[in-house]
Amino acid sequence: MKELAFLSFAVCALASSVASGADLPSRKLAPPLPVVAVDDYQPFQIRLRATALIPDGSFTIFDRYGIVPAATGIVSGAPGGKIFGAGVDVSNSVIPEIDLSYYFNKNFAVETIAGYTRHKLTATGPLANIPVGSTNLLPVSLLAQYHFTNLGAFQPYIGVGVTWAVPYAYGPGNGWTPLVTALGFTGFNSVRDLQIGQSVGVAGQIGFDYMITPNIGINVDLKRIMAQPTAYATIYNTALNQNIYVRVQSNLDPWLASVGATFRFGGASPAPVLAKY
Repeated sequence: MKELAFLSFAVCALASSVASGADLPSRKLAPPLPVVAVDDYQPFQIRLRATALIPDGSFTIFDRYGIVPAATGIVSGAPGGKIFGAGVDVSNSVIPEIDLSYYFNKNFAVETIAGYTRHKLTATGPLANIPVGSTNLLPVSLLAQYHFTNLGAFQPYIGVGVTWAVPYAYGPGNGWTPLVTALGFTGFNSVRDLQIGQSVGVAGQIGFDYMITPNIGINVDLKRIMAQPTAYATIYNTALNQNIYVRVQSNLDPWLASVGATFRFGGASPAPVLAKY
């Protein structure tokens, strides 16, 4: 009889325990933190480069007013026409260059380029070796670029835009050069005045960055600029005691080959996302 009573008490206690447990609040596992995609490109960029500027165009010289005396032997064709065979040689130059870029996303960017270059100008052909003069040139370019970023650290790009070539601090050669033609010695020539105009043209670009870190890389770049400034010069001839006025139409069209360093910055670190329960 005592065993039956003890068994009944145990069953009641177990039932009460199960009922009490059912009344407790349930505990669920916390949901996983949401995955946030972060575009970690750096929107701002500075490049510091050394650039070799190599003119690759042609030059045509015209008798500006059609009054060059025939005795000089340097004019062919109608007055005011082209001085056949005459041209200008433009020296190469190596310049420092700084570029500023802004990336709209990982692939599309806009870049502005500024540099400083100085060139010597020397006549060729019938006017051979006359020191025409020298000029400083400030080529300012604005290019739209597409960057290929799916190759890891190696990131090639292409660009196209416009260039504004601004000559300044230019001056005539003022040197004396003998002019010898089929007619014999016809005096000394010297460029006494030189005026060079500005030019706006198309610019094309290819290059690549090799990013050592997300912020620092090595850059190699090649650009072609369609620059076609017009120049005017006054050449004084001693034998004739007379000025020769010429117009120079240039297709300067230089290549710009560059190497330097790339620095990127400005990317914001994403804020941590906390799950709410």
